[in-house]
Amino acid sequence: MMKQNTIEIAVKNMVCNRCIKVVREVLLKNKIDFVHVDLGKIFRSEALSENKKPLLIEILNAEGFELVEDKEAKVINQVKALIITDIHYKKGIKGTQNFSKFLASELGMEYSSLSKLFSEIVGNTIEHYAIEQRIERAKELLIYNELTLSQISYDLNYSSPQHLSRQFKQITGMTPTLFKKKGNRKKLDTI
Repeated sequence: MMKQNTIEIAVKNMVCNRCIKVVREVLLKNKIDFVHVDLGKIFRSEALSENKKPLLIEILNAEGFELVEDKEAKVINQVKALIITDIHYKKGIKGTQNFSKFLASELGMEYSSLSKLFSEIVGNTIEHYAIEQRIERAKELLIYNELTLSQISYDLNYSSPQHLSRQFKQITGMTPTLFKKKGNRKKLDTI
């Protein structure tokens, strides 16, 4: 979270460090001032003027991103960004904090309300979305071929390699070993 005196602009489909880099570059190229760019967010020192807003929408759309203006869509975007940040970049939950409490605390909403809103809009539960993200991270780590399945399961907070294997097969239809041979990953913004 940025300082209180910044204006936050929510951006859909900005889900990785490469996305952040692309957004920074197009903002600089088009002379749109910003303080900071993070997953799913552009921070500015002042509100976007009405004549710059169409330009921002156009340049974001050209790169596959969307400006998020609806309040509920912003919440969904934040939930997804927090999940991705925690699972893929290990910058989220501290220690043994419960994931639902973490999300509720970060967004200032009851988890039951977040969960209901997420399910209604996305058509999937927060838990299932998080599992899909964990499996995508497992795929990435399997492709790197630097860690054992036990190490990957530990890294992703699974109770055991068997639990990871079961969920992996449920989501992908194949075992981690078979996936390693075929190696087919989804883009994070398509999950």
